[in-house]
Amino acid sequence: MNEKHPLSVVKPLIAAIQFLTIIPVPVNTTPSDMARSLPWFPAAGLVCGIFAAVFFLLAHALGLPSTAAGLIGILALSGFNGFFHLDGVADTADGFFSARPKATILDIMHDSRIGTMGAVGLFSVLGLKWSALAAMVPADGWRALIIAALLARTAMVLAMGVLPYARKEGGLVSVFLTERMPSHMVIASVSGLLAAAVLGGLAGIGALLFAMAMVFAFNLYCMQKIDGITGDTLGAQTEITETAVLLAMCAAL
Repeated sequence: MNEKHPLSVVKPLIAAIQFLTIIPVPVNTTPSDMARSLPWFPAAGLVCGIFAAVFFLLAHALGLPSTAAGLIGILALSGFNGFFHLDGVADTADGFFSARPKATILDIMHDSRIGTMGAVGLFSVLGLKWSALAAMVPADGWRALIIAALLARTAMVLAMGVLPYARKEGGLVSVFLTERMPSHMVIASVSGLLAAAVLGGLAGIGALLFAMAMVFAFNLYCMQKIDGITGDTLGAQTEITETAVLLAMCAAL
């Protein structure tokens, strides 16, 4: 009789943390674990948000000005995933704004070099997130960071749950699409809604709705440009979601 490994139940969570954060979890995970990790993406986002919130609050506790504390919080949020998603912003901006056909856009996105539009995309995302967080008082800012991080990973699950992969040859994200199920989307959606409501109240719910509208519009654009999603567009979507949440929370609070 074969016995399950003690970590087999939590390995999908570990896979999500390994993929979405820089936490060095010394556990070997398989492609099957990765495919089953989608429901745990919001949990990994929660970890990222808490990490960024701690740095943001520490900066304020040390007496740093709100602009410095806001920048530290934003850099911590992106840095905790190794700036992985910011790379997606640059690649997606370079490809989508190149005015080229689909095949060429995908080639440009695959290029590791950053062009003018990629630099503008990075500046825009980081600048908007920084200005929004810096304008919030600490009691609101730390909540906004956690909500933004969690909803961004929730949006990733929803996109991967319904959209096709744009590269015929497959890629980094295609492993997650092998076992996607409606239940994954339900779990992620409930997690995001609860986090937004508990931490942000009406402002959090408003931020969720605004962010989902931005995600919907962005993915329609992805379908128009490349007929699907890639790892780069998911990274860009993550940053766009975080930006939308922080802007909405700032406006509401």
